[in-house]
Amino acid sequence: MITISFAFFFGLCVRQVGLPPLVGFLAAGFAINIAGPTLGMPDYTGETLGHVAHLGVLLLLFTVGLKLKLAQIAQPQVIGGALLHFAISVAVFMPGLKLFMGLDWNAALLLSIALSFSSTVLAAKLLETKRELGAFHGRTAIGILIVQDIIALVVLAVWSGQVPNIWALLIFGVPLLRPVLHRLLDFAGHDELLVLMGMMLSLVIGGMGFEAMGLSSEIGALVMGVLLSTHTRAKELGASLWSLKEIFLVGFFLQIGLTGLPDWGAMVFALAVGIALALKGVLFFALMVAFKLRARSAFLTALSLTAYSEFGLIVAAGVLPEYLVPLAIAVSISFVISAPLNRYAHPIFEHLENRLRHYERDTMHPDEQPRNMGDADVLIFGMGRTGSAAYRSIEEQGLKPLGLDADTYTAKAHHEAGRNVLFADAEDSNFWRSCNLGQVKAAILAMDDLEAKLIAARSLRQRGFSGPIVAHALHEAHQDQIREAGADYTYLTMNQAGISLAEQTTEAMAKT
Repeated sequence: MITISFAFFFGLCVRQVGLPPLVGFLAAGFAINIAGPTLGMPDYTGETLGHVAHLGVLLLLFTVGLKLKLAQIAQPQVIGGALLHFAISVAVFMPGLKLFMGLDWNAALLLSIALSFSSTVLAAKLLETKRELGAFHGRTAIGILIVQDIIALVVLAVWSGQVPNIWALLIFGVPLLRPVLHRLLDFAGHDELLVLMGMMLSLVIGGMGFEAMGLSSEIGALVMGVLLSTHTRAKELGASLWSLKEIFLVGFFLQIGLTGLPDWGAMVFALAVGIALALKGVLFFALMVAFKLRARSAFLTALSLTAYSEFGLIVAAGVLPEYLVPLAIAVSISFVISAPLNRYAHPIFEHLENRLRHYERDTMHPDEQPRNMGDADVLIFGMGRTGSAAYRSIEEQGLKPLGLDADTYTAKAHHEAGRNVLFADAEDSNFWRSCNLGQVKAAILAMDDLEAKLIAARSLRQRGFSGPIVAHALHEAHQDQIREAGADYTYLTMNQAGISLAEQTTEAMAKT
């Protein structure tokens, strides 16, 4: 009761000032450490939270595995960026920690490894909130984070001293489980069984199963997720576990506070590495530009990765427990800095664009966007279910649609299916500056994100486009904003679905 109450109120307080609740949970852990004995906190609280925290970590890794696609990782900017950033960060941090903190080389190495990682939880949450997980910079950031997570798991396995037993040879047969697991997922349905299946795979088979073989339970949970990542319902499975995973992870952050209170040395360490956070972001930006990304993609990717990682805390908890509290304070400070910067990432880039574009390489970029709309009559922004349906209808009417989507994989899939769809980000000012609208007569805004629709509508009007702009809206409150931005017509998606159902029903009744 005490831990839940503290976590809720501290999380609620920090959320009111625009910070992630994780920062509040860390603070709640330290508050419980101070006030717990006075309030009658049981002695076994720390042990219980430790068990809950471990379950949260396994669920987190399982859901990361569900998102793991080899094509997403097998990109030069992802693998090269992650490995080079890791190597350079360790090379810079390790001698600094050795010199200024007087650590031995092993401790300096482990601590520098922990500081080299970026926060998977914070980046995923911020990108999801802004509907940018599928955007080019979002996919690049998530790919780099996955590579970092794999490095963290290797570090844990090497330094934790776990020795595999003879049963570890069974790991070579794990890929044979894929067809069985896919069939089980087909049979699991959409309700309680789906959640139970996710828990069984991540906690029982992946966690306890790999531990029984003398392997890391964290690696086991990740592997189980990877085996299901190609299934069409992998996203649904991950979504079904999201709330459960978040609740268990609260235990992880509360547990950090219960490990001990920060002293003056811990605070100085946290402030010092907080200042060094700027170097982390600058290095990511430089590496992304070096791998031929445009300044905008490089900047947004770097900003998403500019926070110290909760995986660093997991590494510290496993192999460097005496530095867990200083690292926890450092992670909290990095969240406080990173969260508001990411919230206003697009306006910040617009302010710095002229300076940052000087660093772009004069070459073909992996995130290159079209400059000519060809002979298209209608532009459709966002090629999800709504945009795809609009594309088919426009095509059936004899017009020439052109679909644009900020998700490179979505655009590629449509293109391979024979549709006229290209990669383009409606929120990118550089796209609007260089594009030629040609003979386009109308535009449809079918993106889910409100901000993307507002930017697209304003940009079209600023480019002198006088044709009709039609947009769908998820909420009534959004309609006026979209019209003020320049759209001529807005449709409430759910209302239109209801009207269509009623029309179909009336027609069916007339035929009987």
